[in-house]
Amino acid sequence: MREANGDVFKDPDTGFSFSQQNVQITTGSSYITMRIAIPSGSAAGQPYDAVLQIVAPVAAGWVGLAWGGSMTNNPLLIGWLNGASGVASIRRASSHTAPVADSSATVQVLPKGTKSNGTHWQITAKCTGCTSFTTTGTTKKSLNPAGTNRLAFAYSKTKPSQPASGTSPITVHDLFQYWDHDFAAAANADFAGLVQRNL
Repeated sequence: MREANGDVFKDPDTGFSFSQQNVQITTGSSYITMRIAIPSGSAAGQPYDAVLQIVAPVAAGWVGLAWGGSMTNNPLLIGWLNGASGVASIRRASSHTAPVADSSATVQVLPKGTKSNGTHWQITAKCTGCTSFTTTGTTKKSLNPAGTNRLAFAYSKTKPSQPASGTSPITVHDLFQYWDHDFAAAANADFAGLVQRNL
């Protein structure tokens, strides 16, 4: 992981160029890195796929990204480690209660970008339906592919109770935080080809 925030990380394992943000989770040097890649030429106001890469200390039980920048009324992509494998799940909450599995977006773990060692685990996953979604009623929100978007993250030290299941219940988060993520720096010209090579 790299110390700087808001820079571009060229991943040697997957080939994606990610814009990344490091989010501090302790008063020391422990942090979670959120990386995002999108297709070049994505149009404002139109849906497009995105690849999220989470790098977290092994002490993190689960980590989630709120694509709409809040806990409620937007897709939540939640990931955790199950043995040597990564699990990713799309959830949604309409209030400040435990989010439930949601079918309005889909997620696919990319095995070549998913790994762990003695200090960190990493999950790389493609999300369809995370960049354009309905918030409440018929109100739609689309993330700007050529600028910054307000995102949020949450994490818990406690692993899901059924770690092999993408619909496992999760505990309440221990920490959450917001930031503005640079999507313009996340563009990848061969996005579709990179996805295929990482399956």
